[in-house]
This record gives sequence, C-alpha cells and structure tokens, in this order.
Amino acid sequence: MTHGRLHAVHGPRGLAVSNFAKIRPIGRRRDGRPIYPIKGGAPTLAEQRDEVARLLADPDYDGDVAELLQRADQVAAAIEQAQQRDARLRALQAAQLPAGDPQPQGGQRRQEPGMGPDEHGNEHPLTVAEAFVRSKALESFRANGKRGQFSVDGAEFRAAPSGTVTTGTQPQQNTRVPGILPQNPDFPLLIANLLDRQTSDGTTLEYMRDTSGPQSTWNAAAVVAEGGDKPKSGPFSFDLITTTLKTVAHWVPITRQAADDNSQLMGYINGRLTYGLEYKLDREILTGNGTTQMQGILTTSGIGTYQPGSGNTDAKLITVRKAKTQGELALYPPDAIVMNPLDWQDIELDTDANGQFRVITSVTDSGAPMRIWGLTVVTSVAMTAGTALLGGFRMGATLWERQGVTILMTDSHADYFTANTLVILAERRANVAVHTPAAFVKITFAALP
Repeated sequence: MTHGRLHAVHGPRGLAVSNFAKIRPIGRRRDGRPIYPIKGGAPTLAEQRDEVARLLADPDYDGDVAELLQRADQVAAAIEQAQQRDARLRALQAAQLPAGDPQPQGGQRRQEPGMGPDEHGNEHPLTVAEAFVRSKALESFRANGKRGQFSVDGAEFRAAPSGTVTTGTQPQQNTRVPGILPQNPDFPLLIANLLDRQTSDGTTLEYMRDTSGPQSTWNAAAVVAEGGDKPKSGPFSFDLITTTLKTVAHWVPITRQAADDNSQLMGYINGRLTYGLEYKLDREILTGNGTTQMQGILTTSGIGTYQPGSGNTDAKLITVRKAKTQGELALYPPDAIVMNPLDWQDIELDTDANGQFRVITSVTDSGAPMRIWGLTVVTSVAMTAGTALLGGFRMGATLWERQGVTILMTDSHADYFTANTLVILAERRANVAVHTPAAFVKITFAALP
C-alpha cells in the first residue's frame, strides 16, 4: 500500500533528495494525534545525515557541490529543530501543576455562556452579557413561560475581586509631549545675505571709504574740441578706515549628564546659540556704533537721507519710490530695502479707491517673494518703526568674517569641573566695511494723519 507515502526524488548519482522539510501528517487518530508516513516512506533524519556526511567525505564526488552543501545545512537545521521540540516536550511533561489548580468536575467544565472561569480558573468580574445570563430576573422569566418583561439591576453585577489593579493603584502620570518645542520665534535673518560676504585672514581690517560725494562734485568729463584742453576731474576723496573684527559670543552651562544623555537637548541648545549670534549680527549690520561694536550702515557718515517735506503726507508706498529715485541719482541703483514689519504692513494693506490692494495680488499667496518697486523687501525688528534703509547693498558694503559660527564645549570654567558642569560657547568674528556710503538712503516716513 503506497497511499500517503512520501517518495524521494533522485538527483545526481542516484542520490535521494530529501523532502523531510515537507513531511505532513496523512491523517489523525480518533484521539486527535497526527498519523505520519510509515517508516520507509521517506528517509529518516539519521539516514539523511549519514548519506550527506558520506558524500561530503567522498573526495571523488562529482555532483552539484553547492546543492550538497545546501542539503547539509537543511539536515542540520532539521535535527536542531527536532532536538528543540523534544526538549520542550520533556520540559512540559515534567512541569508540576500548582496546588489548588481546579480540575474539571465530571470530566468537563460547564460550558454555559457567561459561566466559564478565566484562563487561570478564577471567576472574573461580570460583563453586562454575563450578568444578564446569570440574573435571577432571567431565571424567573423563563420559569413563567417567558411572559412579561424584566430588567437586570446593576446590583447583580459582582464587584471586582480584591487586588484588582485599578487607576487608583498607581497615581496617574501627566501626559508629556515628547521632544522640545521651540519657545522663541525664529524671525527671518536675511540682512547679512544682502551684503557682499568675504573671508578675512586676520583680525585687523583696513579699507578705503569713498567720500567723493555726488557725481557733480568730481566728474568734469565734457566734449572737447580738437586741439582744446581736456578738463580735469576730481578731487577723488577716500578715507582709510582701520578697524578690527568684532567677536560676538554667548554661552550657557549644562550638566555633563544632560550633555551625554540628551542629544535632542544638545541640538536645541546649539541651535539657539547659533540663532542668537545671527540675530545679533543682523542688528550690528544696521546700528553698530563702529567703535566697541561693528560698523553699522545707519551710523556711517555720508549715507543719503530722504524724508517727505513739511506737511507732506505721502503714503509709505510713494515715499519708498521717491527715495529709490534719490539713490539712482547718486549713481548707485538700489536693489533692496529693509524696514520694520509694521511699516511693511501699512504698505501691503494700502488700497485704492475701490478697496483693491495696490501691492499684493492675492492674500492667499503668503509665500510669494516680498518686492516693491523692483526692490527686494526684508523686514526686521532691528529697524526702528517709521524708518527704512534702501540701497545697493552688495555695491555699498562688505561683510568680512574671520570664521563662521564656532561651538565650543569645556569644563574649564570656575569650579565647573568638580560640579560635573560644562560650558557650551558659541562665537563668531566679523565686521562690516561700509566702503560706499552714498549707495544707501535712510528713509524717514511721514507720520500718519
């Protein structure tokens, strides 16, 4: 009888290729135990092991070596799995049931709905369905021929057994949002990007500042008749400016444990320190005093100014356009304007007689570049409300930097070493060379009526 027998497929040199991994029961006995193929229906693990081992040791084997090695791995894995199953079986059979473990009564547990204990043999608190099935009201309803109506009182629900874990067992914990949320607003820092930026090789900065003034004061170029004398231009006027690169820095203390264990906190601190330097740099470019601080453009002598005349109430939109003309007349076409957010708000909200905005075309396009009269607009709280700076920024000034932002960490500060505390320091060295003041125009807006 060959029904259910598992045969081997023969490979090179008549070698039986194992199908042991695919052996499945061919049926089940009445008690539920599986029936496997009889011995001889397929090679046993021992037979497969011995056959593969013999071929591995055969120096004259000319079959598929890769296939032979794969079969060797399969046989070894099957033997290991069989050993594990045997070990688990012996451990399970040797396990002792705990004292008091409930045994089935009469050979069976009660199977009525809602009457069964939990998986440990303990009766559990009633659910609504279980309370309904066990209720006296249902029992009476059935006894009365299922006539009338009834309800199940909540009092029939059995209370939770003692020792049940409830929300009062452990005090509730507050919900904490993971991570660190920035608490300080990151306002765009763009003023430095308007300037020409160069790298300095030293700490002392010397440059020539053009103080020649308007074209009419030095340019005498003219058409000359044949044989006539050519006009002389000038004088050209320059000042030699000598200054130093200024260091902008700040630091915070942090425990060594926090620095070692909380990388997110470290990233946040480094980001905050870097932002602080950029924030200060933007303000120095505008208003630095040029001595103890960087040289600010607004504090440099020789820059142009524009302010509507007395009694002139030009809108800020018009004032900017007239100031642009002044810059162009100085032969330094402006390319950008820096203003306070409140002044830019007034310009964007300026409307015509029909209530249409003059500057913006769509209030939904918040990501559009900010421009007015062909100028790039940069808003900054570093600029005092009511004033603005217009100019050819790349033509008129250069930001010289000795180094970019540097982050340093040390425990060599006061008694920080013994206190397991570190110092995180952020610094940069830079200064502004305003070599062509005439390229800039400071605007003072007329007071609103």
